[in-house]
Amino acid sequence: MKLGIVIYSNDPETVWNAFRLGVFSLKQGDAVSVFLLGKGVEAELLATEKFDVLGQMRNFVEVGGAILACGTCLKLRQSVASDICPMSTMQDLHTLIRDSDKVLSF
Repeated sequence: MKLGIVIYSNDPETVWNAFRLGVFSLKQGDAVSVFLLGKGVEAELLATEKFDVLGQMRNFVEVGGAILACGTCLKLRQSVASDICPMSTMQDLHTLIRDSDKVLSF
């Protein structure tokens, strides 16, 4: 199955769980892509004692997941893309939605 995950939240627990689901799904043999949209582009900066969001993101990429970050959303926050979260466009989001069997949003 191809799973698309759109993360719009900047709540550490929510984002951490979205990536946990992504890691689990990849280990089940699914293809998983994540698109960070709106507040979701802040994901790399979300670190709490309970929720290691960046660590979960790294796990996701290490097991074969792909992460894309909305370029406009990054620019609005005066932020930039990174190795783990390359900048992308609405076209990339559309492609993720079109090509996925299921799309979840967090």
